[in-house]
Amino acid sequence: MKEEILKKVDILYDMYKQGSLGGDFMPEDENPHLEKGSLENYLYFTLPMALNYQRNSYTLWESANKTYQDKETNFVFSPKEVLKRTIEEVQYALTKYKVALQKNKQTEIWITLCRTFVDLFDGDIRKLFFQLNHDVDRIRDFIQKENKKKFPYLSGTKICNYWLYVLWQYTSQEYKNIEHLTVAPDTHVIKSTYRIGLITEEELQKNDVQQIVIERWNQLFEGTKYKPIDIHTALWLWSRNGFKELEK
Repeated sequence: MKEEILKKVDILYDMYKQGSLGGDFMPEDENPHLEKGSLENYLYFTLPMALNYQRNSYTLWESANKTYQDKETNFVFSPKEVLKRTIEEVQYALTKYKVALQKNKQTEIWITLCRTFVDLFDGDIRKLFFQLNHDVDRIRDFIQKENKKKFPYLSGTKICNYWLYVLWQYTSQEYKNIEHLTVAPDTHVIKSTYRIGLITEEELQKNDVQQIVIERWNQLFEGTKYKPIDIHTALWLWSRNGFKELEK
């Protein structure tokens, strides 16, 4: 069983690398191309991520980039500046290009994160990684367990892992224990995990399916050449593009 699934993973991963699953342009490629190690770049790839649930990722990042490019609205990417403004000003800036689709709830999420970044890191999210020695396990524990309410939605099972992955891809961020970064179990990844045979139909319907998916990929890749995060994008694209036949 394990060997059969690993063979399918090899095929899927090769298809992804060859570009046959699509993915020439990923949602986060829509960005202002800031200096990789700059604070602005880290904040650009952090704040919108907390609003990335139950929506089209491509549209979200298009909205984020428009908001950043507009001098009237780009203050929202500066936590200290956000805290100086009225709620109405922040709401307007976040909804002008539809970064926020729910103007009250999502503005509140954005402001809460900005307050957390200012209170804990003087507005510089990079200090989080430095203080925790760039250790994936310590970072996740800090966000998901010790300070969960201070990181609304970023602390979620899916988004936290995916956010850490995106920072690894698009900023200067490097991690210790990169192999502990799991797949981010969104709808596409869950469907692909079922399709490849790693979870059952019954498990697909369970409330804790996200955790089941994470554990199965961790178990499958133990002692192999793969890290769980290696397969994330391939799974996401495979589902999003209608499960192209695996080419042997």
